[in-house]
Amino acid sequence: MTLEDHLGDIIRKARQSAGASSEKAAQAAELTESEYSALEESGRSARQPNLRALAELIGLHGAKLEGIAKGWLPAKIDLGAWRELRQITTHGASFSVNCYLVWDEATREAALFDTGFEASPIFDLIEQNQLQLKHLFITHTHSDHVAALGPIRDKFPKVKLHSNSKHAPLDQRNRPNDFVHLGSLRIMNRDTPGHADDGVTYIIGNFPEDAPNVAVVGDALFAGSMGGAKQLADLAKQKIREQIFTLPPVTLVCPGHGPVTTVAQEKAHNPFFGSVAEFAG
Repeated sequence: MTLEDHLGDIIRKARQSAGASSEKAAQAAELTESEYSALEESGRSARQPNLRALAELIGLHGAKLEGIAKGWLPAKIDLGAWRELRQITTHGASFSVNCYLVWDEATREAALFDTGFEASPIFDLIEQNQLQLKHLFITHTHSDHVAALGPIRDKFPKVKLHSNSKHAPLDQRNRPNDFVHLGSLRIMNRDTPGHADDGVTYIIGNFPEDAPNVAVVGDALFAGSMGGAKQLADLAKQKIREQIFTLPPVTLVCPGHGPVTTVAQEKAHNPFFGSVAEFAG
């Protein structure tokens, strides 16, 4: 298991959002500019950087950033607790993307969250489990998350689309406080813009045997990081705090890239956010 963003990716995103120059960041890290450039590029440095000072400059939590540097990973989660949930990872030229399939055990009605690059693994799972695809929920309309939309709609022309896109027909747009029943499962939406104007998180609840809720977050949040937002980083972090970090700590977080995690683990270890005490109130 590897994180979607290495140490350098996290630092670069935070520096750009903070509007700090590479020169100032290198000074804070006590590195030469070439050493600092290599750190952002690879996540590694020939000399130990001063991560606490760098974190203070670019708005990251120093101790958590050091944790990333030391190899923190989210605890491995057995998805078997959610018998009707599958993570599907497809690969593009230079990176991978996740989508998720859930279904109701009794009715076999299914919902897909984003499409990834390829439709064939989705079709295989639907056939193997004898499912009826009823809904397709889009977390945001960046190309890697909707690349297989055409083939899916061709095969399932009656599938109901849901998104926050202002370009979508009115009957396909999410509305605040809407919920969708998928057999006994219940799916709600929460706006999480920042990385994308139309960013939305879907909360899936009422899993059998009291399995925790699932939050499909798109690129709003990654294990140990978050989606790039640059000028909208403050908005993105605000929405994560309000819409994701207010969910129960055991909530399973399913990102668009990288490994699954939980709300508790991200509060405790994600360097883009403050200490656990910050969320106590």
